[in-house]
Amino acid sequence: MKFSNTRFNLRRITKAAALTSAAILIALGGARAADIPVKAKAVEYVKVCSLYGAGFYYIPGTDTCVKLSGFMLADSVLASNGIFQNSLSGVGAAHNRLSNYYTTRSRFGLDIDTRTATEYGMLRTFFEGAFTWNAGSTAATGTGGTSYSGDGIGGGTLGVFFAFIQFAGFTMGKAISQFSTPWTIYPANNFSGLPGGGGDPTGVNQLSYTADFGQGITATISAQDPTAYFQTNIWNASNATAAGIVTGVYGSQSFGGSRAPDIIGMVRVDQTWGLFQASVAAHENHAAYYGATETSGHAGDKWGWAAQLALSIKNIPTGAGDSINLQGVYTNGASTYNFQENLPTAWAMYGGTGRANAYQSIGFAGISDAIYSGTSAASGTNLELTTTYGFRGGYTHNWNPYWSTGFYGAWAAVRYNNGAKAQICGGAGMAALRLTGVCNPDLNVAAVGTVTRWTPVKNLTFSVDIAATFLDQKYSGTIAAPTVATIAKPAALYELKDQSAVSMLLRAQRNW
Repeated sequence: MKFSNTRFNLRRITKAAALTSAAILIALGGARAADIPVKAKAVEYVKVCSLYGAGFYYIPGTDTCVKLSGFMLADSVLASNGIFQNSLSGVGAAHNRLSNYYTTRSRFGLDIDTRTATEYGMLRTFFEGAFTWNAGSTAATGTGGTSYSGDGIGGGTLGVFFAFIQFAGFTMGKAISQFSTPWTIYPANNFSGLPGGGGDPTGVNQLSYTADFGQGITATISAQDPTAYFQTNIWNASNATAAGIVTGVYGSQSFGGSRAPDIIGMVRVDQTWGLFQASVAAHENHAAYYGATETSGHAGDKWGWAAQLALSIKNIPTGAGDSINLQGVYTNGASTYNFQENLPTAWAMYGGTGRANAYQSIGFAGISDAIYSGTSAASGTNLELTTTYGFRGGYTHNWNPYWSTGFYGAWAAVRYNNGAKAQICGGAGMAALRLTGVCNPDLNVAAVGTVTRWTPVKNLTFSVDIAATFLDQKYSGTIAAPTVATIAKPAALYELKDQSAVSMLLRAQRNW
């Protein structure tokens, strides 16, 4: 009996063990099946976007394409305190121990371009920023002391060149002015000192609409902010001083607050042979008060204007890829549409003299949008608008795929009407200078240069750019100038004389 029970219990134990083993084997088999590697479908994290040209990729998980690009450059400029500009004012134009024999700069630029196809056309955003480190310069502080200004050790500056949105024909944000040409201020050059047309190579805030008529024909209407790059001096000549005039400043600065944007109209024909463009601009001149308080009254607003024609001819017979770029401009009360943002609007250049009783020679010049005078509504005058006109152009010749040379030049004139001349020449500031000859604030400016570029490998270019600027001022005789402390010039007798400046840029630039 005990034996039978033992056999029965053994059978039960054996059956339970078998069932348990089967369950374990099934579980293990399922686990092993789950662990067997299965070839997954490859995920394309970065996909080329061919809709907008080379360099664009889809942002993963979106239908937006992005392109990252940029540049790095290293500059050295000889005989200038600026990059890349001739010495037309300040210590650079003083030609003494405070002037730099050379100036250096390093700059890194980053571009971010995004584009998305929509039922309204392409939606685009574009940003270009630049990190820059510049060498500095010295200014006098009096009694033999000096101050130094520059980006500092480990410092530098961040510039926002472009930041705009384009959608359904609209451009909103900081972009090239619609008045400007595609080459902005560079018809064949690196030199930033050419007058003769619109500028702003780093963009201006705007709201613009462009209509595309096909066949390369477009027309644009734009409202842009003038305060950064497209307005210059509104001078109250009653406050002119001898110390200011010899630096090219003909009165106290008298801007009022912003009242209206500049209105731009532009028509462009862009073809395989080149480009033709016509641009016009309207610019409001809005002055502050005659005196220190609002009760003194003010001059009435006046609208100025500018008009420009431009022509580009590509692939001319002198060689493959050779080109000519030309433009001309006329302004009245809108001078910076001719004397672009990188040019100073107050010039003071020093040089030698042949007069026995003169210490040195000087050429000074002031460029304004408008001039008025008066300390109250009873004595105040209306705004007298300044007229300018000029042209610039450049020719580029490609010797072979590695070498090219550009030749460029510009000429521009500033003309004050009789009312403005009377206010500048008849004021106390000019009287204090004891001018012995002709008082005439009109002026001409010319600039010429040449650049040679070597590109040993794609997107790496070394260039040498030599440029000269000439000031043809219309004053004559001598002046008894006061001390100009910031550039260590003494009070003395100076001959009024035309001046010139020349400089050379050495540049290495890598684009990517």
